[in-house]
Amino acid sequence: MSLVGIIANPASGKDIRRLVAHGSIFDNQEKVRIVRRVLLGLSATGVDRICYMPDYFGIVERALGPLELQASVFPANFRLTNTQADSSLAARIMGERGAACLVTIGGDGTNRAVSKEAGAVPILPISTGTNNVFPTMVEGTLAGLAAGLIARDLVPLEESTILSTQLDVMVDGLVSDQALVDIAVCEERFVASRAIWEMDKIRHIFLSRAEPSSIGLSSIGGLIRPVRPEEPLGLSLELDPAGDPVTAPVAPGIIRKVPVRRVTIMEPNREIPVGHVPSVLALDGEREIELRPGQRASIRLKTAGPRVVDVSRTMAAAAGKGVFFPLQVQGVK
Repeated sequence: MSLVGIIANPASGKDIRRLVAHGSIFDNQEKVRIVRRVLLGLSATGVDRICYMPDYFGIVERALGPLELQASVFPANFRLTNTQADSSLAARIMGERGAACLVTIGGDGTNRAVSKEAGAVPILPISTGTNNVFPTMVEGTLAGLAAGLIARDLVPLEESTILSTQLDVMVDGLVSDQALVDIAVCEERFVASRAIWEMDKIRHIFLSRAEPSSIGLSSIGGLIRPVRPEEPLGLSLELDPAGDPVTAPVAPGIIRKVPVRRVTIMEPNREIPVGHVPSVLALDGEREIELRPGQRASIRLKTAGPRVVDVSRTMAAAAGKGVFFPLQVQGVK
């Protein structure tokens, strides 16, 4: 029997950056349509069980409305808090039930929450957030097909996924939290608004990946020294008004000259101190940790991060194996 989990976050893409930038808006009705296409893709591959995270909008329930699926579709029952903790708990429950793949509909923050409890279960992230780097814009139908191919064991993980890196936050010698893409050290004392968009308050950026074609803080590093998601390296960027300017798209429609004073390659398990205390640490675009006077903090690159589905590779592998078409019929092989 095959099981796929669906975690759709109704709150993704609704933070303050929508007011200060020019990003696309994915309302919950659009998330319903995306999930509906995911469900149809899963059904086409023969997935027989689908577990979903319940939510206050009822995204999956609405998506199921006009469909007649052979699969058993059921919720991961728990008391909702309407916070990121729901995504984490849903991922844990799905993993315990034997999910072979988790499809997420949300942004970097949603996937950070899921990755904390996903363990070795591959994540297939569909972007509906603001400054997304971890999830990508993938068509829901293809996402469902790819997740189904993995759940049915029609394509092996080594041909369909990558093992991504991540960043660990160390506070007073202990792991306090983690980030999938970036950590920004902000010259502030309180969390206040969670989303981060003001570059003049950032003093240090740590990146687990840096792609020139990305947007947000990752783009700054990507335009200096690209780092692939699976590459066992990271970047440390120290910002200073006297530094060399890097022209980067820090948010949708917002391009800034970011002054970078020093660039350091982060090697696995090497801790780089956070030199600005007190400060606030923003993880994957959201302020999360307040560093108080006297605390010691550092950032560490971890190579054993979440396993992530590459939809293009998965579909190509399926085509090569004749999953959708018997190659020998036409003598292709």
